[in-house]
Amino acid sequence: MSFTLAGPILEGSLVRLEPLEHRHAPDLAAAAEEDRDSYRFTWVPSAAEVDGYIDAQLARAAAGQLAPYAQVDRASGRAVGATAYWDPRRWLEDDSLSAIEIGFTWLAASAQGTGLNTEAKYLLFRHAFESWGVARVDLKTDARNGRSRAAIERTGARFEGVLRNWSRSWAPGEEGRLRDSAIFSITGEEWPTCRANLEERLARARTAASSPVRTRP
Repeated sequence: MSFTLAGPILEGSLVRLEPLEHRHAPDLAAAAEEDRDSYRFTWVPSAAEVDGYIDAQLARAAAGQLAPYAQVDRASGRAVGATAYWDPRRWLEDDSLSAIEIGFTWLAASAQGTGLNTEAKYLLFRHAFESWGVARVDLKTDARNGRSRAAIERTGARFEGVLRNWSRSWAPGEEGRLRDSAIFSITGEEWPTCRANLEERLARARTAASSPVRTRP
């Protein structure tokens, strides 16, 4: 049986990943208009663009290219960002899934550094490796985006190199230009160690989230 890309609801204690729908638009519009300087190298729709953004993501999903999610902060019940599985790659022999990428990720400024991103990645990794049985998960970011690269490395993903002129640049003033992309991955063999490290980080994040002052996990 061939693989069909469709992501289920993924529940954590800090974040719930819900398949993206237009009902998330009001929350995402508010989230997108928080401190936009925190995005810089990442394309995040403006409030006015959110409905079109969701339409585009759902069209990609209908074509089997993407499984888009809203990231819902469980403490507030509000959608505070988005993420997705995309670029599914299949084994030639039986069309089952061999690898997938996690991308199209953004979070409102107020949700950054709170543990939501860590738990979202953990949920996505766990489902990909343990339910879909992939051999590899990829992550990419603008090679100049030190903050994003550090966040990816904290998940346990391994840096593999820079792909030159790999994709469109989203940096302000670089419209129509290409960017170099830093690529990271976790393999199936590495997942048990990464899982243990992420669970340790998440335990600290949950403790921080329950205290009056949030600290970065």
